[in-house]
Amino acid sequence: MKYNRILLKLSGEALMGDQQFGIDNNRISQYAQDIKVAVDNGVQVGVVIGGGNIFRGVQASQGGMDRVQGDYMGMLATVINGMALQAALEAIGVQTRLQTAIKMEEVAEPFIRRKAIRHLEKGRVVIFGAGTGNPYFTTDSAASLRAIEIEADVILKGTRVDGIYSADPEKDASAVKFDTITFNEVYERGLNVMDLTAFTLCNENKLPIIVFDMNKQGNLAKVLNGERIGTLVDA
Repeated sequence: MKYNRILLKLSGEALMGDQQFGIDNNRISQYAQDIKVAVDNGVQVGVVIGGGNIFRGVQASQGGMDRVQGDYMGMLATVINGMALQAALEAIGVQTRLQTAIKMEEVAEPFIRRKAIRHLEKGRVVIFGAGTGNPYFTTDSAASLRAIEIEADVILKGTRVDGIYSADPEKDASAVKFDTITFNEVYERGLNVMDLTAFTLCNENKLPIIVFDMNKQGNLAKVLNGERIGTLVDA
């Protein structure tokens, strides 16, 4: 395996599968199987999941709700997704720990960096819930922050698109896919890889990002084996 320790960022929307809302059991089972393959091959896996399949704070604020309140609701949505992934992983024999940035001891450990690293070293998948614990920050920012804290080798951003394109490939048929791209090129082209806070955090800490299609079973293993799947963002 090319990487020893990874931070896998999953979107909440992807968990919906073909549904309009909530969690598709087939999709989360597929994610769990792919993560199990990585763990079985000795890769240490941390996971951050969004909450957009349940609630999005930004959209709530656009509808008139207080932004801070909406963001906290979105953080709780990520914990629900984290619990669902935890259940799916443990059902197939993968040991996990769910850590949250907001204390809720009945369902999860509080996030403690040293404990998280120790769990990873023991081969447990650590799922980080509740974002950064602060409003106005996205789960992309949480993924970047946690990846740096646990000293991950790379952030793997699993999406429904197979990489970074010059334009939205779902809207522009002439969009060109990049196999590799630098952080500076992403800034210059104004490409939407992650939100700017998260992206800048990765750039400043020299943490590479790979954007790939997580919805295709087996792609995670291919990325970990060093195959050219998706797009690599690096210095």
